Amino acid sequence: MASPKITVIGLGYLGATHAAAMAELGFEVLGLDVVPEKIRKLEQGTAPMFEPGLEELLRKHVVGVEGSSGRLRFTDSWQEIGEFGDVHFVCVNTPQKHGEYACDMSYVDSAMDSLAPHLTHPALVVGKSTVPVGSAERLAARIAAAAPAGEDAELAWNPEFLREGFAVKDTLHPDRIVVGVRGPRAEELLRQVYATPIAEGSPFLVADYPTSELVKTSANSFLATKISFINAMAEVCEAAGGDVVKLAEAIGHDDRIGRKFLRAGIGFGGGCLPKDIRAFMARAGELGASEALSFLREVDSINMRRRAQMVELTREAVGGALLGKRIAVLGATFKPDSDDVRDSPALNVAGQLHLQGAQVTVYDPKGMDNARAIFPTLGYADTAGAAVRGADVVLHLTEWNEFKELDPAVLAEAVATPHILDGRNTLDPATWRKAGWTFRALGRPTA
Repeated sequence: MASPKITVIGLGYLGATHAAAMAELGFEVLGLDVVPEKIRKLEQGTAPMFEPGLEELLRKHVVGVEGSSGRLRFTDSWQEIGEFGDVHFVCVNTPQKHGEYACDMSYVDSAMDSLAPHLTHPALVVGKSTVPVGSAERLAARIAAAAPAGEDAELAWNPEFLREGFAVKDTLHPDRIVVGVRGPRAEELLRQVYATPIAEGSPFLVADYPTSELVKTSANSFLATKISFINAMAEVCEAAGGDVVKLAEAIGHDDRIGRKFLRAGIGFGGGCLPKDIRAFMARAGELGASEALSFLREVDSINMRRRAQMVELTREAVGGALLGKRIAVLGATFKPDSDDVRDSPALNVAGQLHLQGAQVTVYDPKGMDNARAIFPTLGYADTAGAAVRGADVVLHLTEWNEFKELDPAVLAEAVATPHILDGRNTLDPATWRKAGWTFRALGRPTA
């Protein structure tokens, strides 16, 4: 049986990575986006955002790049997509609606509505976006009604589990592949698409539509709960004089609990966890199951409290009033190895301090342009050394390796006061104190 031809609709974080990975797995791939600038970049083999390993993969496969396989090309034509593809992956964004918790489905709906009229031969449309449960059912009917191929234009749901910073690895070697399908044809096609990772041992789980839609949101809710749990323990440690890092290490040895995601700090952010748990709560309410997820409201509120706590610690560090104080912020992205600043706790804290009258200077290895676009009024420096110059206090808010390797003795020469607050609990207190710093970390009053 001939290899299916693959299209990827929406070329952001998820789509660009998925398209490059599908070409790497040996398929002919056509990607579509409605932003001409994004397509121009991709056609030169340039990634639209920073993601380790993605640019190398693009250059290996994008048509026209010297020495490439030529298996990956791009278009803005829905007609060309419809004629070309056997399997269409829809990877568009589902942001939070303005002013409410629910998820904004307009991009997904619009992509499906643009694609369906061009499905003239049997095809499988595969949703990868994170959507409210029940969406697949609705979209399947909408596609079948609008597609010339009718019932032969099927829908499957195949949630993504990418971790930013590891997106390429997570796409090529997934820890599980989940597909929500209605029948054997969709399952067979997806087994063909994912044959390589399946052969390497990635579990392939076949489910119904609602279960497959729930997998991603429930996984994210669990991770968010785990982070907020250890941050709640950090609050108790603050009150009791304990050390949350030691506590996390001790409970992490229990393999039922595990060590991952048990690092207390300023909490989670990014384009997924916060919006996903809010959308999940909103959807559960619509389904009449709101009580089942009421604990997520607390998870969210613990998370947001961490940011406020960091602002308060900073205020204390500079003697009670922020007005006119010089504050250096190391980190702007929501996590290291990414340039993503969406709902970033680090930038949120920097912004709050600025609003309260502090002079804030930010440095981040990869997130500076994106941060400037959102918070143009903050100060920005090109290096960590420049950011801390003359600072009354230094805040470590994104755990880049570069920051772990900073020399505290050298930095001590540049600051006005050698005072550091570790909002990520990844710096070594002893090393900093030895170099003459006052060191304080969230949830570690005694460390």
